[in-house]
Amino acid sequence: MRAALTEVPGVAPRLLDDALAVVSELVTNSVVHAGTEMDLDWCLEESGAFVVEVGDRHPARPPRDATAGEPPYEIPEYGRGLRLVGALAESWGVTYRTGAKSVWARLPPGGSETPPGPRAPDALEVAEDLAPQPRRAGGDRDWLGRGALSFLAEASDLLAGQLDENLVTALTGQLIVPRLADWCAVWLEDEASARGGSYDGPARVWHASENRIEELRGVLEKEPPRTGDGLGFGPEPYPWPGAALGPRDADGTALAYRLVAGGRPLGTLVIGRCGLARFPDEITGLVEDLARRVALAIGAARQYARQATISAVLQRGLLPGAVAQIPGMSSALVYEPCDKSGPSGDFYDLFPAGDGRWCFAIGDVQGKGPEAAVVIGLARPWLRLLAREGYRVADVLDRLNQLLLDDATEAADAAARALVAADGLAVTPGDGPQTRFLSLLYGELTPYDGGVGCTLASAGHPLPLVLGPDGTVRTAARPQTLLGVVEDETYVSETLDLLPGDSLLCVTDGVTERRCGSRQFDDADGLAEALASCAGLTAEEIAERIRHLVHTFGEAPPEDDLALLVLQAE
Repeated sequence: MRAALTEVPGVAPRLLDDALAVVSELVTNSVVHAGTEMDLDWCLEESGAFVVEVGDRHPARPPRDATAGEPPYEIPEYGRGLRLVGALAESWGVTYRTGAKSVWARLPPGGSETPPGPRAPDALEVAEDLAPQPRRAGGDRDWLGRGALSFLAEASDLLAGQLDENLVTALTGQLIVPRLADWCAVWLEDEASARGGSYDGPARVWHASENRIEELRGVLEKEPPRTGDGLGFGPEPYPWPGAALGPRDADGTALAYRLVAGGRPLGTLVIGRCGLARFPDEITGLVEDLARRVALAIGAARQYARQATISAVLQRGLLPGAVAQIPGMSSALVYEPCDKSGPSGDFYDLFPAGDGRWCFAIGDVQGKGPEAAVVIGLARPWLRLLAREGYRVADVLDRLNQLLLDDATEAADAAARALVAADGLAVTPGDGPQTRFLSLLYGELTPYDGGVGCTLASAGHPLPLVLGPDGTVRTAARPQTLLGVVEDETYVSETLDLLPGDSLLCVTDGVTERRCGSRQFDDADGLAEALASCAGLTAEEIAERIRHLVHTFGEAPPEDDLALLVLQAE
């Protein structure tokens, strides 16, 4: 409304101030005391008078009037009743309708009149004069009675799902200051010393006045709260840091709350309020409830951080530290896991197999996370072992297929035995889902004078493509069954020569099935068309162009892991 009125030429500054103050009061009354949907209508008459009407759906509840036997000073949410409206408007009233009512006011052109004699206060001064002093007696209790549950619910929603403990503490400071306290501080303990050690760093400090924060932090750091089991979970007195707050706020009260989740102490929250001998019980109880929620959020954030670290270490262990350099070939790799917090379902490898042979693999495990890590942890070492033992490409897939089936059966049997031990149920060995499926493109490279021999096979994987120097694209393998699905499956391989300038592109379905609405990237041979546009590019340039085309195919970020390998004969 302020922006709209400012755009109207000729509106007097005093009328603007009056209009804002009256609208604020009428809206506050409607929101707080009617509690229904609200309508706000206003206009500027040709005479320059400002007319506002606020309607609600609670005709039985009259507008609040602080002069009608109610305390004139209440908490800010109550507004000033209609005293402010009466002081600024030339006329106002209440209109009752069926199922609704509206409170209206008409302000004179130019704003409230200035009578002879001393200058009359403007609207902002009137509002300040009528406004309550912060936290007057009974104010906390009244607000808590009406708003505490909503406050806790909103705080829980705000803290839930936060995965950074620093963000949790920052939100805590914003929730507490200045509504519940003039200042607060949070200390977090080292995870290694959670049973009674030291804090992990300086306190996080908030103050209603920004210029007090650094000085307050300096004083608090000299006397941090106790750690360990010596401090109870409820609020305990904390020394008042008067030296940091100046003569005006030399007195006050501070309380310390331990932040505990799952029986583990995580830190300490300290709140302080100036000019009070003690916090009201309602405030201490509310902060205690809030502290529990803060502790749970910090605990969840730390658990997530631990899991993310484990996943990152696991991911590094599941992928090769470096890809091999092949004589007579250049290679380029793009690997982008969709979920950075857990092991990806995609993997790759490029390694020497001895006797002038190099082997490559690019695969995609059904699912993600620990189950995917188990399959990758089986597949990659076995691929290398079988290749170095001299097994042919098709034989490697045959044996890896049987390995996955045997492992899934053993896992199902172990789960069945555990179930029998727990519940006494009869379960047939081999029962249970066998979900360790793997799509894999695996090949062997043998460089020779004038080219590179390539033998490869695809087990349920997107087929590889070969790009010639002239821009022609051809498929380099035939489709076959996923690994880990069919018992005694026999796989076959294809052999081709990669001549200088030929490029072999291997991808996972994160490339081919990249979506834009109902379309996929590889619809109508989209991948082959994209590869044809890469004629004359190096392996690195081809990989980057395909990656760019995949990312820009849809507006939303990719929803699946992305892996592609380019091998180019030189």
